[in-house]
Amino acid sequence: MKILIKNKRYLPSAARKLLERAGESRIFAFYGSLGAGKTTIIKAVCELLGASGIASSPSFTLVNEYRTLTGESLYHIDFYRIKNISEVFDIGIEEYLYSGSYCFLEWPELAEEVLPEETIRLRISVGKNEERIIETS
Repeated sequence: MKILIKNKRYLPSAARKLLERAGESRIFAFYGSLGAGKTTIIKAVCELLGASGIASSPSFTLVNEYRTLTGESLYHIDFYRIKNISEVFDIGIEEYLYSGSYCFLEWPELAEEVLPEETIRLRISVGKNEERIIETS
């Protein structure tokens, strides 16, 4: 599947398509270069799910937990600062991935070996006129 986001107005519809594509899967791995829009797209998906209090990327905290209006947890995990796989285990990654909650992962390359098989992998690239292109495998 390929989703084209021409500008920020298209984020809610892109978020809806991503959730529809996921079906029962709740783990999303976002691949893309720095500035590709990973955090922006994750925020749009979390907002669609009813999350409140979304601040910024968890680059420094590694994990942000958001709550929906119904009290469901959503986890936004950023592996950018992780240096090795033991650090991934130190943050308790299994608890997040197997919690049954939505997990949105940035820089998942650094934790690829621990991602469950059902993980939805999304590649984000920048197109012409600053468009964002999301491709799923």
